[in-house]
Amino acid sequence: MKFFVNFLSAFRITAAFAIIPTLMFGLYWTTFILYVLAAISDWFDGYLARKYNVCSKLGGVMDHIGDKLLVVNTLIMLTVMMPVWFIVVPVIIMIARELYISGLREFLGTQKIEMPVPKARFSMGKIKTTLQMITIAAFLLLFAIGTLITPESNSQTMMFLIYILPQIGIWGTWLSLIASLWSATQYTFTFAEKLKQIKK
Repeated sequence: MKFFVNFLSAFRITAAFAIIPTLMFGLYWTTFILYVLAAISDWFDGYLARKYNVCSKLGGVMDHIGDKLLVVNTLIMLTVMMPVWFIVVPVIIMIARELYISGLREFLGTQKIEMPVPKARFSMGKIKTTLQMITIAAFLLLFAIGTLITPESNSQTMMFLIYILPQIGIWGTWLSLIASLWSATQYTFTFAEKLKQIKK
């Protein structure tokens, strides 16, 4: 079971890089399906690791890397495809947030101190990740549906999706930004508490 859990994390890392060429070459349905599978694996490997008690440091690192790469790589590609300020600005800030938190973790690591991820079921970090996953999926589905539009296509369902998906994507991007900044604030307070251990 431990092998399978680590395999899911490795799959997410691979998918994070595979999404780049699929978007570049306009394989939007492939990208959407690949992303959804990778996002589902994020929840599934964590669930299996806890249920069967096969958590490991390697698995935790791979899970963390897979999550970040999947979100960051896809967000960067989306900003390239949609270079508008209300997408680019929040994405830049969210990526900066990830680098900031990674920097805090790396510094504490040099002091042999861990900065644990909050364990709460609905921690702000988990809310942030969930919002990002939904937001990215909405944009990718929008691009995929765009390939089906023809002069003859007048499906009410398709027209509704073309209207609602950008709304989900844009609002989701800004809600993700708020959750990211809130989560970063929580990590900063935790970091400040950990620093007291070094001073002692």
